[in-house]
Amino acid sequence: MGSGFSSFLLMCNSTTSAPVMPSEPGLGDLPESVVGSVLVYLNPQEICKLASLNRAFRYASSAEFVWESKLPKNYDLFISRVFDNNNFSSTLCKKEIYARLSAPSSIDGGTKKVWLDKGTGKACVLISSNGLAITGIDDRRYWSWISTEESRFRSVAYLHQIWWFEVDGEVEFPFPPGSYTLLFRLQLGRSGRRFGRRVCNSDQVHGWDIKPVKFQLSTSDGQKATTQCYLTDPGKWNVYPVGDFVVEDSKVPMKIKFSMTQIDCTHTKGGLCVDSVLICPK
Repeated sequence: MGSGFSSFLLMCNSTTSAPVMPSEPGLGDLPESVVGSVLVYLNPQEICKLASLNRAFRYASSAEFVWESKLPKNYDLFISRVFDNNNFSSTLCKKEIYARLSAPSSIDGGTKKVWLDKGTGKACVLISSNGLAITGIDDRRYWSWISTEESRFRSVAYLHQIWWFEVDGEVEFPFPPGSYTLLFRLQLGRSGRRFGRRVCNSDQVHGWDIKPVKFQLSTSDGQKATTQCYLTDPGKWNVYPVGDFVVEDSKVPMKIKFSMTQIDCTHTKGGLCVDSVLICPK
């Protein structure tokens, strides 16, 4: 909608800035209901831009039916999963509800962050490494927790060396209808700072070029996906796609189980940072 919206915005600005014939009606004279009927076809960013044009657009941009069209149909289930009654007021208008839901919120003891994607109106779920089941995570010979500003959760799980590598996780959430993809965010090597510059220690990176890592996901309604790949590019954060799934029934929360494994015990592997798992609209 980019070029069409830009032309429309230019027309609005030229019409409202210095009309040649003040006696003739302009866009500012349009009924708010008419303006609102146009705004429902725009995305939230475009609506906010048009709100600054004149009073008619400003009032229409706050209309309940405009912002209700941007909210998922099951936004009440979204609210009940993310907020409790003490943290979400029942008196909020639809625009305020949209703003609250599109800002990341922590759930499940801070191990997950969820928000509404502004472009699609679908859910995004980010799961920290602390919210995953990692084999051997409590044994300091194999794993350690590293504080870092490169993670939205401020820490990552770092693998020194292990024979049996397995990371499992699951999430149950009322996803709005649509297509979603699931990805692991990983890095080979341990990053830090030296003399104010980012550096990455790759001394312990080994074993990931011998056999590929296997990624899997399954959903509560029977969808499955499997992929395999080698981990590469030490010193860079990479996202590794696991697979896609489709949500059709938004009234029932969907449970997704996922895993990342490399369980060939003929060799060790190490030097890996596990940051998070992201579920986002495809």
